Amino acid sequence: MSLKEQVVASFENTFGHQPDGVWSAPGRANLIGEHTDYNLGFVLPFGINFRTYVAVAKRADRKCRVASTIDSKIYEFDLDGEMPKNLDWALYPLGVAWVMRENADFGFDAFFDSNVPIGAGLSSSAAIECSIALALNEIWNTNHTKQELALIGQKAENQVVGAPTGMMDQTASMLAQSDGAVLLDCKKLETKVIDLGLTKNNLVIAVIDTKVAHRHSDGGYRSRRDSCELGAKTLGVESLRELSLSDLPRAQSQLDDLTYRRVKHIITENQRVLDSVSALRDGNLESLGRLLLESHSSMRDDFEISVPELDLAVETAMEVGAIGSRMTGGGFGGAAIALIAESKLGELEIACKKAFEANSYAEPNIFAVVPSEGARKDS
Repeated sequence: MSLKEQVVASFENTFGHQPDGVWSAPGRANLIGEHTDYNLGFVLPFGINFRTYVAVAKRADRKCRVASTIDSKIYEFDLDGEMPKNLDWALYPLGVAWVMRENADFGFDAFFDSNVPIGAGLSSSAAIECSIALALNEIWNTNHTKQELALIGQKAENQVVGAPTGMMDQTASMLAQSDGAVLLDCKKLETKVIDLGLTKNNLVIAVIDTKVAHRHSDGGYRSRRDSCELGAKTLGVESLRELSLSDLPRAQSQLDDLTYRRVKHIITENQRVLDSVSALRDGNLESLGRLLLESHSSMRDDFEISVPELDLAVETAMEVGAIGSRMTGGGFGGAAIALIAESKLGELEIACKKAFEANSYAEPNIFAVVPSEGARKDS
C-alpha cells in the first residue's frame, strides 16, 4: 500500500468518512546557505523524495481537527476561538489554519502520514505546513500563490509554533522541482531553478542523519538571530544582506568578537551560495565541493551551530571520497549532506557507522535523496 493509500485509509478509520482529497509536500535538504534566509540573503535548497501526505475533508461546522501516525490523538481548535497551547506537532498544521482563518467559512478534518525523517534537519515541519496550506487554499478557495502559501507557513511557524525561522524551508517545499535546486533571493522573493547535474555525473546527495534531534524553537536558534539583528543595527543596515565581503573589516572593528563571527558567517555564506550557483552552471564540481566544506567550517567555528556528530559525519564523508560535505539545516543536531559518487554510497554508510560506534555515538542513518517536485494535489 502506498503512503497516499495509507493516509486515506487512516483518515477513514479515524474520522469515519471519506476525505475530499489528498495533498502532499516534500521535505527539503539545503545544498548551501544556512541561516541566511531570515537575514534576507540567498539560499539553495531542494525538495527531497520523502513526502508528507494529508487527506482532508470539509466539515459542516467550524472545527478544525487533525490527526496523524505520530500519535493516537485528535487535536482541534475552533475557527472562532483561541489557538490552544500544548498541541505538540499539531501546532504546525493548526497554526497554518489559524493564519488562513479569515477566509474560512467552515472547518475540516485532516490526517497526516509522512516518511520525512523527523528531527534530521530535513524540514518535516515545513512539509506538514505546505501540504495543509495547499489543501486549505483549495477547499477554502483563498486563491493564494504558492509563494504566498510558503510565507503563510513561515508565519505560522514564527507566530504560533514560536520558532524564529526564515522562509527557506516552506519556499523549497512549495516550489521545488525535480532534478534541480531552488535559488531563493529572500529579499526580493525571487526564485530560479538551478540544474544540479547529478545524474550525468553519477553523483548522489547522501544524507547522514546523526540522530541528534534538534528543535528550532529552543534558545540556540533565537540567540543566533538576535546576534544577526544586533550586527545589522550596529552597522546601520536593515539586514545583513546589505553587506558584502568588503564590509568585513568595518564589521570587525565595530562589533564585539561574538557578534562579528555571527555576522561574518552570514556575509560569507551569502557569497558562497552565489559562488555555488556559478560552480554548478560551469560544471566545476571541485569548486562546489570546496564551498560546501567552507560552509561547514563557518557554521562550526563562526556561527557555532554544529555538534561533534555532525563534524564527524563531514570528516568521514571526505575520507571516503566525497566531493564536498557540510551540515544542513538549522544546526544543533540533525543531518549532514555529502556530494558523492553513487558507487561510494555503501562505503560511506559502513564508514560512518564504524566512526560513530568508535566515538560511542548513536548509529547514524545514511541514505541518498533525489531532488523532487514541490507541493501538489495527489487526488
